[in-house]
Amino acid sequence: MTPVTAIVVAFDSAHALPECLGALRAADVPVIVVDNASTDESVAIAEGHGSRVIRNARNEGYGRANNIGARAAESEFILVVNPDVLVEPITVDRLVDAARRYPDAGFFAPKIVEPSGRVFFQPRSLLASYLTNPHGQLALPEGEVCAPFFSGACFLIRRELFLRLGGFDENIFLFYEDDDLCRRVADSGSALVYVPQAVVRHGRGRSSTPQPGRVFRTRWHQAWSRAYVSRKYGLPNPAPGMFAVNALKTLGASLTFRRSLVERYGGSAAGAWAFLRRKEALRQEGLS
Repeated sequence: MTPVTAIVVAFDSAHALPECLGALRAADVPVIVVDNASTDESVAIAEGHGSRVIRNARNEGYGRANNIGARAAESEFILVVNPDVLVEPITVDRLVDAARRYPDAGFFAPKIVEPSGRVFFQPRSLLASYLTNPHGQLALPEGEVCAPFFSGACFLIRRELFLRLGGFDENIFLFYEDDDLCRRVADSGSALVYVPQAVVRHGRGRSSTPQPGRVFRTRWHQAWSRAYVSRKYGLPNPAPGMFAVNALKTLGASLTFRRSLVERYGGSAAGAWAFLRRKEALRQEGLS
């Protein structure tokens, strides 16, 4: 039995799933697709590619849906994969090889290449103030290296560790769940390892089909989740500043009749304001 199961969370992801699932099938990796109540052909496409499909009756959010998939898997490792990520054929084998060579490590991150050819590598994190890189300048490692934080777009993790830590924080609907998980992996004493010879290609932002109001919603959660993880780890509360700055920007954008900017800044202001009013993200989505 293969030691890896891929978990792909879909939400109106029919446009991206064929390539994503096709690449995983070519790599001979079994897949569990957790569908967050998609209204498009995501489920049919997943079933057509031979994936096991778990259908959620409503959108459970990214972290909660991944946790559902991880509990359903039975393999030694799980590979979390966004729908807009293409896994190269040898990538999974190289990640597993690294896991065998570093038994004290629990989390293994591939090299993530964006459409422009830029390599994504997280040079700083809200949850690691000791990473003094205020401008986020990118300096790529030349080989395998330990680091405190990696992108949640694609990574391999020991399933036992993931479940023991409780998976992704289920209070978070969207955003910062990967920073939070990486922090808890590191705090548990397990290393996080960058494996640059394992390559994936990331479409960035293509996981779900754009819809009216989605920018407002995502910005709401981005602001709320930033404030939530700050509180969780004893950092200064950014919500008052986020609300003030984005409320002013919303007012300015409304005067220019630029709806996209109103949605963007208004969503951030609303998410920060909701946090200040002690409103939970799950309640915002009807999940509490």
